[in-house]
Amino acid sequence: MTQQAFNFFKQSLQGLLIGLKVDKIPSYLGGTLGLIVQKFGGTSVANASRIKQVARKVASVFDSGTKLVVVVSALGDTTDRLIEMAHQISSSPSPRELDMLLATGEQVSAALLSMALQTLGYPAISLNALQAGIKTDNVHTKAKLLEIDTERINRELKEGKIVVITGFQGVTDADDITTLGRGGSDLTAIALAAALKADLCEIYTDVEGVFTADPRIVPQARLLKKISYEEMLEMAATGARVMQTRAVEYARNFKVRILVKSSFSESGGTLITGEEEIGVERPIISGVTFDVSEAKLTIREVPDRPGVAAKIFGALAQAQINVDMIIQNISQAGTTDISFTVERTDLRRAEAVLKEVCLELGAKGIEVDSEIAKVSLVGAGMRTHPGVAAQMFKALADQNINIEMISTSTIKISCVIKASEVNKAVQALHRAFNLALEDIKEGEEV
Repeated sequence: MTQQAFNFFKQSLQGLLIGLKVDKIPSYLGGTLGLIVQKFGGTSVANASRIKQVARKVASVFDSGTKLVVVVSALGDTTDRLIEMAHQISSSPSPRELDMLLATGEQVSAALLSMALQTLGYPAISLNALQAGIKTDNVHTKAKLLEIDTERINRELKEGKIVVITGFQGVTDADDITTLGRGGSDLTAIALAAALKADLCEIYTDVEGVFTADPRIVPQARLLKKISYEEMLEMAATGARVMQTRAVEYARNFKVRILVKSSFSESGGTLITGEEEIGVERPIISGVTFDVSEAKLTIREVPDRPGVAAKIFGALAQAQINVDMIIQNISQAGTTDISFTVERTDLRRAEAVLKEVCLELGAKGIEVDSEIAKVSLVGAGMRTHPGVAAQMFKALADQNINIEMISTSTIKISCVIKASEVNKAVQALHRAFNLALEDIKEGEEV
Protein backbone atom coordinates (compact mmCIF):
# COMPACT_ATOMS: atom_id res chain seq x y z
CA MET A 1 0.00 0.00 0.00
CA THR A 2 1.39 3.44 -0.90
CA GLN A 3 1.75 6.17 1.74
CA GLN A 4 -0.96 8.22 0.03
CA ALA A 5 -3.36 5.27 0.03
CA PHE A 6 -2.55 4.55 3.68
CA ASN A 7 -3.26 8.17 4.64
CA PHE A 8 -6.58 8.06 2.79
CA PHE A 9 -7.54 4.81 4.55
CA LYS A 10 -6.51 6.25 7.90
CA GLN A 11 -8.46 9.50 7.42
CA SER A 12 -11.56 7.58 6.30
CA LEU A 13 -11.37 5.40 9.40
CA GLN A 14 -10.89 8.45 11.62
CA GLY A 15 -13.95 10.10 10.08
CA LEU A 16 -16.00 6.97 10.71
CA LEU A 17 -14.83 6.82 14.34
CA ILE A 18 -15.67 10.48 14.89
CA GLY A 19 -19.13 9.91 13.51
CA LEU A 20 -19.59 6.94 15.86
CA LYS A 21 -18.14 8.97 18.79
CA VAL A 22 -15.45 6.36 19.41
CA ASP A 23 -12.69 7.61 21.75
CA LYS A 24 -10.00 5.13 20.70
CA ILE A 25 -8.48 4.15 17.39
CA PRO A 26 -6.25 1.15 16.71
CA SER A 27 -2.75 1.49 18.17
CA TYR A 28 -1.12 1.14 14.76
CA LEU A 29 -2.89 4.39 13.75
CA GLY A 30 -1.70 6.35 16.76
CA GLY A 31 -3.71 5.53 19.87
CA THR A 32 -6.12 7.99 21.46
CA LEU A 33 -8.17 10.21 19.18
CA GLY A 34 -8.37 13.74 20.61
CA LEU A 35 -8.31 17.38 19.57
CA ILE A 36 -5.34 19.73 19.89
CA VAL A 37 -5.15 23.39 18.94
CA GLN A 38 -1.65 24.37 17.85
CA LYS A 39 -0.44 27.94 17.42
CA PHE A 40 2.71 28.87 15.50
CA GLY A 41 4.21 32.32 15.96
CA GLY A 42 5.77 34.60 13.39
CA THR A 43 9.31 33.25 13.71
CA SER A 44 7.98 29.71 13.25
CA VAL A 45 6.48 30.62 9.86
CA ALA A 46 8.98 33.31 8.88
CA ASN A 47 9.71 31.90 5.41
CA ALA A 48 8.89 29.08 3.01
CA SER A 49 11.43 26.71 4.54
CA ARG A 50 10.03 27.16 8.05
CA ILE A 51 6.46 26.82 6.84
CA LYS A 52 7.38 23.46 5.31
CA GLN A 53 9.01 22.48 8.62
CA VAL A 54 5.83 23.43 10.49
CA ALA A 55 3.78 21.42 7.99
CA ARG A 56 5.86 18.32 8.73
CA LYS A 57 5.44 18.85 12.48
CA VAL A 58 1.67 19.25 12.10
CA ALA A 59 1.50 16.19 9.83
CA SER A 60 3.34 14.01 12.37
CA VAL A 61 0.75 14.87 15.04
CA PHE A 62 -2.10 14.26 12.61
CA ASP A 63 -0.58 10.86 11.78
CA SER A 64 -1.00 9.87 15.43
CA GLY A 65 -4.76 10.11 15.04
CA THR A 66 -5.23 13.53 16.62
CA LYS A 67 -7.67 16.04 15.18
CA LEU A 68 -5.95 19.38 14.62
CA VAL A 69 -6.81 23.05 14.47
CA VAL A 70 -3.74 25.16 13.67
CA VAL A 71 -3.58 28.91 14.32
CA VAL A 72 -0.87 30.97 12.63
CA SER A 73 0.65 34.43 13.07
CA ALA A 74 1.92 36.59 10.21
CA LEU A 75 5.27 35.68 8.65
CA GLY A 76 8.27 36.98 10.64
CA ASP A 77 8.17 40.75 11.06
CA THR A 78 5.32 41.26 8.56
CA THR A 79 3.09 43.06 11.09
CA ASP A 80 5.86 45.52 11.99
CA ARG A 81 6.55 46.22 8.32
CA LEU A 82 2.86 46.81 7.61
CA ILE A 83 2.59 49.22 10.55
CA GLU A 84 5.68 51.07 9.30
CA MET A 85 4.18 51.27 5.82
CA ALA A 86 0.91 52.60 7.22
CA HIS A 87 2.74 55.40 9.03
CA GLN A 88 4.61 56.26 5.85
CA ILE A 89 1.21 56.93 4.31
CA SER A 90 -0.41 58.62 7.29
CA SER A 91 0.91 59.95 10.61
CA SER A 92 -2.37 58.85 12.21
CA PRO A 93 -3.87 55.98 10.21
CA SER A 94 -7.51 55.09 10.73
CA PRO A 95 -7.79 52.19 13.22
CA ARG A 96 -10.32 50.47 10.96
CA GLU A 97 -8.06 50.65 7.91
CA LEU A 98 -5.07 49.61 10.03
CA ASP A 99 -6.94 46.44 11.00
CA MET A 100 -7.81 45.80 7.35
CA LEU A 101 -4.11 46.07 6.54
CA LEU A 102 -2.67 44.05 9.43
CA ALA A 103 -5.13 41.17 9.03
CA THR A 104 -3.62 40.34 5.64
CA GLY A 105 -0.45 38.99 7.25
CA GLU A 106 -2.14 36.03 8.95
CA GLN A 107 -4.16 35.21 5.85
CA VAL A 108 -0.92 34.77 3.88
CA SER A 109 0.48 32.41 6.56
CA ALA A 110 -2.70 30.33 6.77
CA ALA A 111 -2.95 29.84 3.02
CA LEU A 112 0.73 28.94 2.64
CA LEU A 113 0.67 26.42 5.49
CA SER A 114 -2.46 24.83 4.07
CA MET A 115 -0.72 24.55 0.67
CA ALA A 116 2.33 22.99 2.33
CA LEU A 117 0.18 20.37 4.05
CA GLN A 118 -1.69 19.59 0.84
CA THR A 119 1.62 19.16 -0.97
CA LEU A 120 2.56 16.52 1.63
CA GLY A 121 -0.70 14.71 0.87
CA TYR A 122 -2.74 15.86 3.87
CA PRO A 123 -6.28 17.29 3.71
CA ALA A 124 -6.01 20.88 4.93
CA ILE A 125 -8.16 23.98 4.60
CA SER A 126 -7.42 27.57 5.62
CA LEU A 127 -10.12 29.78 7.17
CA ASN A 128 -10.07 33.47 7.97
CA ALA A 129 -11.81 34.95 11.02
CA LEU A 130 -15.12 35.42 9.20
CA GLN A 131 -15.15 31.84 7.93
CA ALA A 132 -14.12 30.53 11.36
CA GLY A 133 -16.92 32.42 13.11
CA ILE A 134 -14.70 34.54 15.41
CA LYS A 135 -16.85 37.47 16.57
CA THR A 136 -15.51 40.56 18.38
CA ASP A 137 -16.70 43.97 19.49
CA ASN A 138 -15.99 46.96 17.26
CA VAL A 139 -12.95 48.41 19.08
CA HIS A 140 -10.36 48.39 16.32
CA THR A 141 -6.73 47.32 17.06
CA LYS A 142 -7.70 46.10 20.57
CA ALA A 143 -10.92 44.18 19.97
CA LYS A 144 -12.43 41.86 22.59
CA LEU A 145 -13.76 38.42 21.71
CA LEU A 146 -17.52 38.00 22.03
CA GLU A 147 -18.16 34.49 20.73
CA ILE A 148 -16.93 31.78 18.37
CA ASP A 149 -19.36 29.93 16.15
CA THR A 150 -17.62 26.58 15.72
CA GLU A 151 -20.10 25.10 13.21
CA ARG A 152 -17.82 25.50 10.16
CA ILE A 153 -14.70 24.33 12.02
CA ASN A 154 -16.44 21.23 13.38
CA ARG A 155 -17.78 20.41 9.94
CA GLU A 156 -14.28 20.52 8.44
CA LEU A 157 -12.88 18.43 11.31
CA LYS A 158 -15.57 15.79 10.82
CA GLU A 159 -14.51 15.54 7.19
CA GLY A 160 -11.03 14.62 8.43
CA LYS A 161 -9.31 17.91 7.56
CA ILE A 162 -6.57 19.85 9.30
CA VAL A 163 -8.11 23.29 9.84
CA VAL A 164 -5.67 26.20 9.58
CA ILE A 165 -7.04 29.47 10.99
CA THR A 166 -5.78 33.04 10.90
CA GLY A 167 -4.76 34.28 14.33
CA PHE A 168 -4.88 37.81 15.74
CA GLN A 169 -8.20 38.80 14.14
CA GLY A 170 -11.97 38.67 14.28
CA VAL A 171 -15.02 40.29 12.71
CA THR A 172 -17.77 42.52 14.06
CA ASP A 173 -21.50 42.00 13.61
CA ALA A 174 -21.16 44.29 10.60
CA ASP A 175 -18.43 42.00 9.19
CA ASP A 176 -15.71 44.61 9.66
CA ILE A 177 -12.27 43.11 10.37
CA THR A 178 -10.77 43.74 13.79
CA THR A 179 -7.48 42.74 15.45
CA LEU A 180 -6.88 41.56 19.00
CA GLY A 181 -3.74 43.50 19.92
CA ARG A 182 -0.11 42.41 20.09
CA GLY A 183 0.19 38.67 20.66
CA GLY A 184 -3.45 38.24 19.65
CA SER A 185 -2.79 34.92 17.91
CA ASP A 186 -2.27 33.38 21.37
CA LEU A 187 -5.75 34.57 22.32
CA THR A 188 -7.22 33.18 19.09
CA ALA A 189 -5.71 29.75 19.75
CA ILE A 190 -6.80 29.57 23.39
CA ALA A 191 -10.30 30.84 22.64
CA LEU A 192 -10.65 28.21 19.91
CA ALA A 193 -9.38 25.52 22.30
CA ALA A 194 -12.03 26.58 24.82
CA ALA A 195 -14.84 26.73 22.28
CA LEU A 196 -13.90 23.37 20.73
CA LYS A 197 -13.23 21.73 24.14
CA ALA A 198 -9.74 20.73 22.98
CA ASP A 199 -7.57 18.48 25.13
CA LEU A 200 -4.62 20.87 24.90
CA CYS A 201 -3.47 24.14 23.34
CA GLU A 202 0.14 24.04 22.16
CA ILE A 203 1.86 27.40 21.69
CA TYR A 204 4.92 27.04 19.45
CA THR A 205 7.38 29.92 19.59
CA ASP A 206 11.10 30.67 19.26
CA VAL A 207 11.87 29.86 22.92
CA GLU A 208 11.76 26.49 24.68
CA GLY A 209 9.15 27.58 27.21
CA VAL A 210 8.90 29.80 30.28
CA PHE A 211 12.19 30.52 32.06
CA THR A 212 12.99 31.93 35.49
CA ALA A 213 14.30 35.02 33.68
CA ASP A 214 15.09 36.12 30.14
CA PRO A 215 18.02 33.86 29.12
CA ARG A 216 19.46 36.67 27.02
CA ILE A 217 20.05 38.64 30.24
CA VAL A 218 20.54 35.73 32.65
CA PRO A 219 22.26 32.82 30.85
CA GLN A 220 21.84 30.67 33.99
CA ALA A 221 18.02 30.96 33.85
CA ARG A 222 16.27 27.59 33.92
CA LEU A 223 13.24 26.24 32.11
CA LEU A 224 10.13 25.78 34.26
CA LYS A 225 8.33 22.47 33.70
CA LYS A 226 5.04 23.74 35.11
CA ILE A 227 3.57 27.08 36.11
CA SER A 228 0.11 28.09 37.30
CA TYR A 229 -2.26 30.33 35.36
CA GLU A 230 -1.98 32.97 38.08
CA GLU A 231 1.82 33.04 37.98
CA MET A 232 1.90 33.10 34.17
CA LEU A 233 -0.68 35.87 34.15
CA GLU A 234 1.49 38.01 36.44
CA MET A 235 4.63 37.19 34.45
CA ALA A 236 2.94 38.11 31.17
CA ALA A 237 1.57 41.33 32.65
CA THR A 238 4.99 42.34 33.99
CA GLY A 239 6.99 41.83 30.83
CA ALA A 240 7.45 38.14 29.97
CA ARG A 241 6.82 38.11 26.22
CA VAL A 242 6.18 34.38 25.96
CA MET A 243 2.39 34.86 25.96
CA GLN A 244 -0.20 37.61 25.69
CA THR A 245 -1.75 38.56 29.05
CA ARG A 246 -5.32 38.41 27.78
CA ALA A 247 -4.69 34.94 26.38
CA VAL A 248 -3.50 33.60 29.73
CA GLU A 249 -6.48 35.17 31.49
CA TYR A 250 -8.82 33.53 28.98
CA ALA A 251 -7.11 30.16 29.52
CA ARG A 252 -7.50 30.48 33.27
CA ASN A 253 -11.18 31.40 33.01
CA PHE A 254 -11.97 28.45 30.73
CA LYS A 255 -9.37 26.02 32.18
CA VAL A 256 -7.51 25.54 28.91
CA ARG A 257 -4.25 23.65 29.48
CA ILE A 258 -1.38 25.28 27.56
CA LEU A 259 1.95 23.79 26.56
CA VAL A 260 4.52 26.38 25.47
CA LYS A 261 7.20 24.81 23.26
CA SER A 262 9.88 25.73 20.75
CA SER A 263 9.32 25.17 17.04
CA PHE A 264 13.04 24.55 16.66
CA SER A 265 13.82 21.98 19.36
CA GLU A 266 12.38 18.87 20.98
CA SER A 267 12.30 20.36 24.48
CA GLY A 268 9.36 19.30 26.63
CA GLY A 269 8.32 22.92 27.12
CA THR A 270 6.33 24.48 29.98
CA LEU A 271 2.83 23.39 30.99
CA ILE A 272 0.57 26.25 32.11
CA THR A 273 -2.29 24.84 34.14
CA GLY A 274 -4.30 25.05 37.35
CA GLU A 275 -2.83 25.05 40.84
CA GLU A 276 -4.03 21.48 41.39
CA GLU A 277 -1.54 20.18 38.78
CA ILE A 278 1.47 22.08 40.12
CA GLY A 279 2.02 20.13 43.33
CA VAL A 280 2.25 21.08 46.98
CA GLU A 281 5.99 21.81 47.14
CA ARG A 282 6.97 24.73 44.95
CA PRO A 283 9.62 27.46 44.95
CA ILE A 284 8.85 30.78 46.63
CA ILE A 285 9.70 32.67 43.46
CA SER A 286 9.03 31.30 39.97
CA GLY A 287 10.64 34.06 37.96
CA VAL A 288 12.02 37.56 37.50
CA THR A 289 10.48 39.65 34.72
CA PHE A 290 11.03 43.11 33.33
CA ASP A 291 9.23 45.56 31.07
CA VAL A 292 10.74 48.54 29.27
CA SER A 293 7.62 49.38 27.25
CA GLU A 294 6.02 51.77 29.74
CA ALA A 295 6.33 55.47 30.53
CA LYS A 296 5.58 57.35 33.74
CA LEU A 297 3.22 60.33 33.85
CA THR A 298 2.98 62.66 36.85
CA ILE A 299 0.24 65.23 37.29
CA ARG A 300 1.53 67.99 39.56
CA GLU A 301 -0.51 69.80 42.22
CA VAL A 302 -3.87 68.20 41.61
CA PRO A 303 -6.63 69.55 43.91
CA ASP A 304 -7.00 66.97 46.70
CA ARG A 305 -10.75 66.44 46.84
CA PRO A 306 -13.15 63.54 46.27
CA GLY A 307 -13.80 62.62 42.64
CA VAL A 308 -10.54 63.96 41.20
CA ALA A 309 -8.92 60.54 40.68
CA ALA A 310 -12.14 59.23 39.16
CA LYS A 311 -12.12 62.15 36.72
CA ILE A 312 -8.51 61.53 35.66
CA PHE A 313 -8.66 57.78 35.23
CA GLY A 314 -12.19 57.83 33.86
CA ALA A 315 -11.02 60.06 31.01
CA LEU A 316 -8.11 57.68 30.28
CA ALA A 317 -10.41 54.66 30.34
CA GLN A 318 -12.81 56.35 27.93
CA ALA A 319 -9.87 56.80 25.56
CA GLN A 320 -9.11 53.03 25.84
CA ILE A 321 -5.80 53.72 27.64
CA ASN A 322 -4.76 51.11 30.20
CA VAL A 323 -3.07 52.36 33.38
CA ASP A 324 -0.67 50.14 35.30
CA MET A 325 0.95 51.35 38.53
CA ILE A 326 -0.53 54.33 40.43
CA ILE A 327 0.90 56.36 43.32
CA GLN A 328 -0.68 59.39 45.01
CA ASN A 329 1.53 61.50 47.26
CA ILE A 330 0.53 62.95 50.64
CA SER A 331 -1.56 66.10 50.32
CA GLN A 332 0.16 69.45 50.95
CA ALA A 333 -1.67 72.78 50.97
CA GLY A 334 -4.77 71.15 49.49
CA THR A 335 -3.01 69.62 46.46
CA THR A 336 -1.23 66.37 45.67
CA ASP A 337 0.82 64.72 42.92
CA ILE A 338 -0.46 61.61 41.13
CA SER A 339 1.95 59.36 39.21
CA PHE A 340 1.08 56.38 37.06
CA THR A 341 2.42 54.33 34.17
CA VAL A 342 1.00 53.64 30.70
CA GLU A 343 2.26 51.88 27.60
CA ARG A 344 4.60 54.10 25.58
CA THR A 345 2.45 53.46 22.52
CA ASP A 346 -0.40 55.21 24.38
CA LEU A 347 1.75 58.06 25.68
CA ARG A 348 0.85 60.68 23.06
CA ARG A 349 -2.89 60.04 23.44
CA ALA A 350 -2.61 59.99 27.22
CA GLU A 351 -0.89 63.40 27.24
CA ALA A 352 -3.62 64.85 25.04
CA VAL A 353 -6.36 63.52 27.33
CA LEU A 354 -4.59 64.71 30.48
CA LYS A 355 -4.00 68.25 29.20
CA GLU A 356 -7.76 68.73 28.96
CA VAL A 357 -8.35 67.14 32.37
CA CYS A 358 -5.64 69.30 33.98
CA LEU A 359 -7.23 72.48 32.63
CA GLU A 360 -10.60 71.39 33.95
CA LEU A 361 -9.24 70.47 37.40
CA GLY A 362 -6.82 73.36 37.72
CA ALA A 363 -3.73 71.14 38.11
CA LYS A 364 -0.28 72.66 37.64
CA GLY A 365 0.88 70.42 34.75
CA ILE A 366 2.17 67.07 33.51
CA GLU A 367 5.64 65.55 33.67
CA VAL A 368 6.68 62.62 31.46
CA ASP A 369 9.47 60.10 32.01
CA SER A 370 9.83 57.55 29.20
CA GLU A 371 13.19 56.20 30.45
CA ILE A 372 11.81 53.82 33.04
CA ALA A 373 11.63 50.06 33.44
CA LYS A 374 9.56 47.76 35.63
CA VAL A 375 11.22 44.78 37.28
CA SER A 376 9.11 42.17 39.05
CA LEU A 377 9.27 39.03 41.18
CA VAL A 378 6.49 36.49 40.61
CA GLY A 379 5.76 33.40 42.68
CA ALA A 380 2.75 31.79 44.34
CA GLY A 381 5.06 30.72 47.18
CA MET A 382 5.39 34.29 48.47
CA ARG A 383 1.81 34.07 49.81
CA THR A 384 3.13 32.04 52.74
CA HIS A 385 6.71 33.32 52.98
CA PRO A 386 7.24 36.72 54.63
CA GLY A 387 10.27 38.85 53.88
CA VAL A 388 10.28 38.59 50.08
CA ALA A 389 9.80 42.33 49.60
CA ALA A 390 12.59 43.17 52.06
CA GLN A 391 14.95 40.76 50.32
CA MET A 392 14.06 42.24 46.93
CA PHE A 393 14.62 45.82 48.07
CA LYS A 394 17.95 44.89 49.67
CA ALA A 395 19.16 43.17 46.50
CA LEU A 396 18.38 46.32 44.50
CA ALA A 397 19.92 48.59 47.13
CA ASP A 398 23.12 46.53 47.12
CA GLN A 399 23.41 47.41 43.41
CA ASN A 400 22.72 51.10 44.19
CA ILE A 401 19.45 50.93 42.21
CA ASN A 402 16.84 53.49 43.27
CA ILE A 403 13.15 52.46 43.39
CA GLU A 404 10.69 55.06 42.07
CA MET A 405 7.38 53.18 42.41
CA ILE A 406 6.24 49.94 44.06
CA SER A 407 3.23 47.74 43.32
CA THR A 408 2.27 44.42 44.90
CA SER A 409 -0.24 41.61 44.65
CA THR A 410 -0.45 38.33 46.59
CA ILE A 411 2.03 36.68 44.20
CA LYS A 412 3.93 39.62 42.68
CA ILE A 413 6.12 42.58 43.66
CA SER A 414 6.99 45.18 41.00
CA CYS A 415 9.38 48.14 41.18
CA VAL A 416 9.85 50.98 38.71
CA ILE A 417 13.52 51.85 38.20
CA LYS A 418 15.64 53.63 35.60
CA ALA A 419 15.64 51.79 32.26
CA SER A 420 19.44 51.90 32.11
CA GLU A 421 19.63 49.70 35.25
CA VAL A 422 17.18 46.97 34.29
CA ASN A 423 19.69 44.29 33.24
CA LYS A 424 21.68 44.74 36.44
CA ALA A 425 18.46 44.55 38.49
CA VAL A 426 17.23 41.33 36.84
CA GLN A 427 20.60 39.62 37.33
CA ALA A 428 20.81 40.71 40.96
CA LEU A 429 17.31 39.46 41.79
CA HIS A 430 17.87 36.14 40.03
CA ARG A 431 20.99 35.62 42.18
CA ALA A 432 19.35 36.83 45.39
CA PHE A 433 16.52 34.28 45.14
CA ASN A 434 18.71 31.37 43.96
CA LEU A 435 16.79 30.77 40.74
CA ALA A 436 19.66 29.44 38.63
CA LEU A 437 19.81 25.75 37.76
CA GLU A 438 22.92 25.21 39.88
CA ASP A 439 21.04 26.57 42.90
CA ILE A 440 18.44 23.77 42.81
CA LYS A 441 19.16 21.02 45.28
CA GLU A 442 19.37 17.45 44.06
CA GLY A 443 15.93 15.82 43.96
CA GLU A 444 13.99 19.11 43.89
CA GLU A 445 11.34 19.73 41.24
CA VAL A 446 12.53 22.21 38.60
